[in-house]
Amino acid sequence: MAIHTALTIAGTDPTGGAGVQADLKTFQEREVFGMSVITSVLAQNTTGVQMINHMPLDLIQAQLDSVLTDIPPSAVKTGMIATPEMMEALVDRLQAVDVPYICDPVMIAKSGDPLMDEHSRKSLRETLVPLATIVTPNIPEASDLIEMKIETVADMEKAAKLIVNELGAKAAVIKGGYRTDHSTDVLFSNQTMTHLHADRTNTKHLHGTGCTFSAAITAELAKGKSIEEAVSIGKAFITDAISYTLNLGSGNGPTNHWGFRLKGLPGK
Repeated sequence: MAIHTALTIAGTDPTGGAGVQADLKTFQEREVFGMSVITSVLAQNTTGVQMINHMPLDLIQAQLDSVLTDIPPSAVKTGMIATPEMMEALVDRLQAVDVPYICDPVMIAKSGDPLMDEHSRKSLRETLVPLATIVTPNIPEASDLIEMKIETVADMEKAAKLIVNELGAKAAVIKGGYRTDHSTDVLFSNQTMTHLHADRTNTKHLHGTGCTFSAAITAELAKGKSIEEAVSIGKAFITDAISYTLNLGSGNGPTNHWGFRLKGLPGK
């Protein structure tokens, strides 16, 4: 039996809806063995972020070396990489690992709390984004990455192209969840534009949607799926995770990582 493996490098969420915890749950649901490197420990819940403590660089590097020298990942994703020093510490190792790399540019928590300053955002554009097989920003994150206002689907298409053609990523998917009229995502890969549609669910429980979506894509790439297949399956997975809401927490609650099992999802 071939065992596919996936590594997440990100911050934590003690309530389990986002960050490393959400990534590992998603990897498990998609039948991929999940591993993790912790970059930052957060005190956060469905109402917001209360405290952040970044891990020392040598500990981040040691965690990463522990994984890479023992159980090589079939794919790697990054989530919250909060400082330029962290990003620079990851570059050499990511370049040396010849597997798909998914960059989820986590800049702002669902509660609106900032997770990255402007200096770090600039560093992200210059260090991690150019290495990425696929970058998965939401509309505010994409706006920040390419420094333009995004209001329409045409703007989303332009942003995806700029992330690929100007910033150097292999592919980009701009998530449309922040739009009020639809939840269409835009994928630009192999110089081809694809729209991924889903019915909008009327819920406030969207905590960790970006982490979960990018983790599902990571899992599918780890299994050898193409970018287009991985994003399509990831879209279906997160749509079900949102649709079958858990109604947990007093704020923006988590998505349902086993939601697809309530409906069924092709492509396992």
